[in-house]
Amino acid sequence: MGSGRLYTTVAAGGFRRYATYRAATAAGVFTNTVFGLILVYTYLALWEEKPHLGGYDQAQAVTYVWLGQCLFATLAVQGGGVEKELMARIRTGEIAVDLYRPADLQLWWLASDLGRALFQLLGRGVVPFAFGALFFPTALPADVLTWAAFALALALAMVVSFAIRYLAALSVFWLLDGTGVSQALMVTGVFCSGMTLPLNAFPGALGDVVRALPWAAQLQVPADVLMGETGPSAAYAFQAGWAVVLLAAGRLVQAAATRRVVVQGG
Repeated sequence: MGSGRLYTTVAAGGFRRYATYRAATAAGVFTNTVFGLILVYTYLALWEEKPHLGGYDQAQAVTYVWLGQCLFATLAVQGGGVEKELMARIRTGEIAVDLYRPADLQLWWLASDLGRALFQLLGRGVVPFAFGALFFPTALPADVLTWAAFALALALAMVVSFAIRYLAALSVFWLLDGTGVSQALMVTGVFCSGMTLPLNAFPGALGDVVRALPWAAQLQVPADVLMGETGPSAAYAFQAGWAVVLLAAGRLVQAAATRRVVVQGG
């Protein structure tokens, strides 16, 4: 089997795997819709007091909310993607099986996570986003080119998201437990990605810092591409730059970790 076909099959397997959890998907759709409603009315009140906060008008703020709920599970903002399984496999020693596969470890897990992300986008993200667009004023583009630009930004966001979580998962080679790392991912994911408040609204030096971090490539950058607040070229350069840096760092950490695999129990 060619490498391209192999990783496509792995991605398809990740998609099918998450598609089997129908009750969890339905619960996720409901949860994201409810949280979207809470955030929308909070944002409307905030933007009523602070018009054009972060350079957004109310319609853009509402769009940002529903996009965040659409991408919450897609990008595993609080964790819960393939890194959770990878951490468990490192801890139990099952990672040794992965290392013996005639496939690249990083690409294998990337393909699996992309399959998961695509299902979460279609199965869990589309309905809350459509609900928001139907019942609230939004700032969605009318031209196909902008949607195509957004699709590419979203694909890059998926890669950056995986690269962050893959690095976190590899730390278990040394820590032997992923609980603390998972909690750190949860906190940084929500705060630094702009899931709670657009990063454009963060003041002063804090705003400059969070907008330069890789988490900004997950939600803030795709949102700005969708709403025409940033040029696609600049957005892609930022996202691709972080993707290359993080994936390369993952390669280095992976090489260091697998020189001498240490797992719980010996």
